[in-house]
Order: sequence, then structure tokens, then C-alpha cells
Amino acid sequence: MLETIVQAVINGLLIGGIYALVSIGVTLIFGVVKIVNFAQGEFVMLGMYLSYYLATTIGLDPILSLVVTMPALFVIGVLIQHVLIRRVLGPNDMPQIFLTFALSLLLLNLALMLFTANYRTVHTSYSDTAFHLGGLYIPVAKLIAFVVAMGLSFALWLFLHTTDLGRAMRAASQNRDVATLMGINPNRVFAVAFGAALALAGAAGSLLMPFYSAYPFVGQTFVLMAFVAVVLGTLGNVIGALIASLMMGVAESLGIQFVGADSGLIVVFAMLLLTLAFRPNGLGARRLRS
Repeated sequence: MLETIVQAVINGLLIGGIYALVSIGVTLIFGVVKIVNFAQGEFVMLGMYLSYYLATTIGLDPILSLVVTMPALFVIGVLIQHVLIRRVLGPNDMPQIFLTFALSLLLLNLALMLFTANYRTVHTSYSDTAFHLGGLYIPVAKLIAFVVAMGLSFALWLFLHTTDLGRAMRAASQNRDVATLMGINPNRVFAVAFGAALALAGAAGSLLMPFYSAYPFVGQTFVLMAFVAVVLGTLGNVIGALIASLMMGVAESLGIQFVGADSGLIVVFAMLLLTLAFRPNGLGARRLRS
């Protein structure tokens, strides 16, 4: 029994690292730009397709394709912020919600038109390999994805806390008007925040390809989990989103192991309901925003 629980926890932590990249992107955009990006999952999907075509055309390993997908999604994020998002920023949230939701639908239907609904996979030399520690099974592809995801999360934390631009982003997230009076250019900060969030989504897509199939609706699951993690970890709290994502991964894995194959999401949403009932501001409400 103990071995089964430990195996479920390991599986949950490994997939929780991917959830973390998506949820950190969502909470970064919300914390700095003050909008909810409903299209974040579709950018994970774009990252997966980009990695897939790099692997099938030039033989680039999905993990190495991070050097392409992250800069590409960063540029796309900056352009979207400059061309679309900045035009709807204001006290009224409805145009922002409709814009990102429409962007999600547009990307989803473009993917269906261009790539069809077929599942596409990339098989690497490590896709089917695993470490065996006693009776525990640790898939290499998921372990690599987890380590890289945690590394990227730590790199973002360092960027936010040790660089002038990162501090400017944190200042803008706390009080946009005061930050502007201090000489911070909000348009520049917002563009970097949106670009960084989409770069993380692209990274998540690349990390998923060695063990997950790409198809137009693949982002829906991950963005759903990301929104739950953002709420659990407190809106705008990067560290809270990271911790909540790992907790959700473990809860989902334990639910699948001990309740049923289709019960993982049920356990996660039960966590969400309990949190909203007893800690409506999120589990990280007492922490300072990161």
C-alpha cells in the first residue's frame, strides 16, 4: 500500500510540473496585466504542434525545441499584447474576457482546419524508458519535463526578484498608477509579462510531446487545471500557483489510483470547492504576491 501511494505521489508531482508552467503563465498575466487569458491552453497546443513539426521535419528533439518554441511564443505574446490586449485594458473587464475567449476559439478552429483532429505523437529514445527504484517506476520523459519545468519556474522567480524589469513588473502588479509615476513604462511591462507567460505555455507544449499527443483540443485540459491552480494558489501569486499545481497533480494521481480512472478531475474540483468554501481568497492569501 505504501509503495502504491508513493508511486501515485511521484506520478502526480511529475505531471504537476507541467500544470505549474501553464498556471504560472495565467497568474503572471493576471497579476501584471489584470486580465484572465482564456487562450493560454491554446498556446500550449501551439507549442506542441511546433515541437511536433520540428521533430518530424528536421529531427529536433522536443526538449531541444524549447530554444525555438519559447522565443517564438514570446514574440507572439508581445505582438498580441501590442495589437490586441492593450486596446481593451480599462476598468471594464468584459471586453478583455470576450477578447481572450474569442482568441481561444480562433486558435482552436484554426488548428482544426490546418491540422485536423488527428492525434500526433513524437517518439523519442527516452519516451518508453524509466528508472526503477525498488518497486517504483519513474518515466524518464516525465522526469525530464518536471526538472525543466521547475528550472524554468525558478528562473522566472529569479527574474522577478533580481532584475530591474522583474521588479518593475512586480511594482506594476501591485499599483499600476504609482509604478507609472516612478517612471515605469506599463506598455513595456505588460508586453514582457504576456510574452513570458506565452513562452512558458510554449515550453509546456514542448515538454509534453515525448509522452503526450498533440491535437486541437489538448490545451483545454491544461488550461482548466491552470485556472483551478490559480484560484487555489491565490490570484496573482506565482509561488502559490506553483505549489497548488503540484498539489493538484498529486490529488489527481491519488484519485485515479484509489477511486477510479476517471475520478482524477473529480478530486481536483472537490479541492477547489473546499478551498472556495473555507479559504475563498486562496491557500496563499496570507503570502505577499510574488
